[in-house]
Amino acid sequence: MKRRKTVSPHFAVCVNNAGYPASLELHKIYRVIPDDDAAEEGDIRVVDESGEDYLYPADWFVEVKLPPPVQKSLLHAA
Repeated sequence: MKRRKTVSPHFAVCVNNAGYPASLELHKIYRVIPDDDAAEEGDIRVVDESGEDYLYPADWFVEVKLPPPVQKSLLHAA
């Protein structure tokens, strides 16, 4: 039986919000939802200001590795 791989939370900083200033704040950290199909198309799925996850161009974000206490804080802030 295959075991499901546990995916740790991923986060990224927004570096471009062209056309979406209400949905994305520049320089803010967003939670990334893994989406292999989106990545193949050059997109990234993030939980934006609406609280829902949407696709945006991947080059609008820079993924960051955060210490576990920061990750926990960000996950509980949602």
